[in-house]
Amino acid sequence: MNRCRQSAPMSMSRDGRLRSEEVATKFGRNLWRCRRRAALSQEELGARAGLHRTEIGMLEHGTRLARVDTLMKLAGSLGISPAELLEGIHWTPGTSSEGGFSISERSLAHRRRDECS
Repeated sequence: MNRCRQSAPMSMSRDGRLRSEEVATKFGRNLWRCRRRAALSQEELGARAGLHRTEIGMLEHGTRLARVDTLMKLAGSLGISPAELLEGIHWTPGTSSEGGFSISERSLAHRRRDECS
């Protein structure tokens, strides 16, 4: 049974770059979960990562999508692998220049257990 579902259509942001709102939302949920597990406030995580607390809030609420350098800052500040923040976000290449993201609710831990069996 495939637990992945196709994402919502891509939308254009003000700066002209394509972004997926569903990807931003999933990343935000992952960040929120990892920050809470680390028992850090948004302000504390921001200070560790060199980011303002409002940026942490925007990332967690899915109104902003992290760049690679921000992803690395957050993961390092939380003491986790960047993969934990990207858990459940997948890219499927297309046959032309158009591919698509998919979001799954299955956790990385479940996938690792399945791979070891």
